Amino acid sequence: MVDPPTLSPRLSQVHTVAIVGTTLWLLGAAALLVMWAVTGRHLDIWFTTCVAGALIGGFGYGVFSWQRATARRGSRMAQQGLE
Repeated sequence: MVDPPTLSPRLSQVHTVAIVGTTLWLLGAAALLVMWAVTGRHLDIWFTTCVAGALIGGFGYGVFSWQRATARRGSRMAQQGLE
């Protein structure tokens, strides 16, 4: 079996990917709010999707940060390999 190619260091850093992804979801929600204010069109499902993406990204980043802190403390139950 062939191993997949390695990711660039920039894309393998969970911190960076989570922050950028969550920020993009928030920017999408803000853009949809502006579009709604200007055109008056209802963009409910798109806006809800952007807000949900931002919330899930924020929650995921919080869980990752918590696991990382636990690994740094040396807890036996912590995941291994988190930097």
